[in-house]
Amino acid sequence: MSIDNRQFFVNQLIWIGISLGISLAISIILPFPVSLVVIISVFILLSTYLRKIMIRRIGAGKGLGILNPGIGSGKVKYYCMSCETQHNQLACPRCGSKMKRVGT
Repeated sequence: MSIDNRQFFVNQLIWIGISLGISLAISIILPFPVSLVVIISVFILLSTYLRKIMIRRIGAGKGLGILNPGIGSGKVKYYCMSCETQHNQLACPRCGSKMKRVGT
C-alpha cells in the first residue's frame, strides 16, 4: 500500500468516525423520528463539505474542471504534421494536409 493510499484510507476512517460520533450524539439527544431526519441531513451536509474540500485540493475548483471555458477558445495550438505550420483550421492552409497534432 503506497503512502497516498494509506493517507486516503486513514482520512476516510477519520471521517467515518466523525460521522458515527455525530450520529450517535444526535440519536441520544433527539427522539427517534426527528433524529433520523437530522442525521440524514448532517450526513448529506458533511458529504457535500468533504466533496468541496477534495475538489479544491485537486485543483478543479480553480477553473480546471470539465466545464472550463478556456478549452476550445483558441488557446490550444495545432501544428500540421507535414509542414509544421501552426493553424486552427480543419486542413492546413499551407499544404492542405488534414493531419495535425496538438502542441504547447
